Amino acid sequence: MLFVITIESRLCTRNLFRFTINGKMAQNSIRIMTIKSVFVYSLLIIAILVSGSCREPERSSSNAKPAQESQISTKKEEPTQGILFFGNSLTVGYGVSSEEAFPVLIQKLLDSLSLSYKVINAGLSGETTASGVNRIEWVLRAPVTIMILELGGNDGLRGIDPIESKKNLQRIIDLAQAKYADIQIILAGMEAPPNMGEEYISKFRAIFTELSTTNNLPLIPFLLEGVAGDPNLNLEDGIHPNEPGHKIVAKNVWAVLKEVIE
Repeated sequence: MLFVITIESRLCTRNLFRFTINGKMAQNSIRIMTIKSVFVYSLLIIAILVSGSCREPERSSSNAKPAQESQISTKKEEPTQGILFFGNSLTVGYGVSSEEAFPVLIQKLLDSLSLSYKVINAGLSGETTASGVNRIEWVLRAPVTIMILELGGNDGLRGIDPIESKKNLQRIIDLAQAKYADIQIILAGMEAPPNMGEEYISKFRAIFTELSTTNNLPLIPFLLEGVAGDPNLNLEDGIHPNEPGHKIVAKNVWAVLKEVIE
């Protein structure tokens, strides 16, 4: 840069001398002024370029770590263990709010105890043990750790042969264990209505205790214990529990379920 400035200075001096010799002072003075302006302008450009090259490059904003990356996620993890309630209208919560059905009450209890389980309500009104066999594989598509098997009540109401009901329940148990080898099945015992006669009632009751013994399954002796036959705890049909009745049913289930979970 010093070399360029020196050349420009010499050019200016040489031109001044030339213009003086020719006797054109006025015109040459204007030319000298112009050359000086160019000279000064060149110096300004050089100064700007030099100052610009000395600036510290700006830091890339991409190097700044977002604040949210430093924050620890507090999102609650989803439960990984499923509890399947496989049953009929009792499991559905027929005649009461869905929030008052005993499977939902069990979920609320699990949550209150900070137990990481997700209840799956697979109840279906009118379900028999035979239709349960046809439906169980479809229901078991979702991962299941524990299954409460609540079927047989409609068989008893219809007077279906207890031998057939037992075969169907055993088939459901086999299919569930084939799908998930470590699944824990809890069998919910039921009673046939009084109008079916003592012989039928006795045979019907026996299928649940026999299946429990044969398969080494925990048994809820009678799902509707403390509820059945009490008009204050049932709907007008005398079959389905009302909201207070479902609270008692939930206690009956929990008495066995808590032993399995613990």
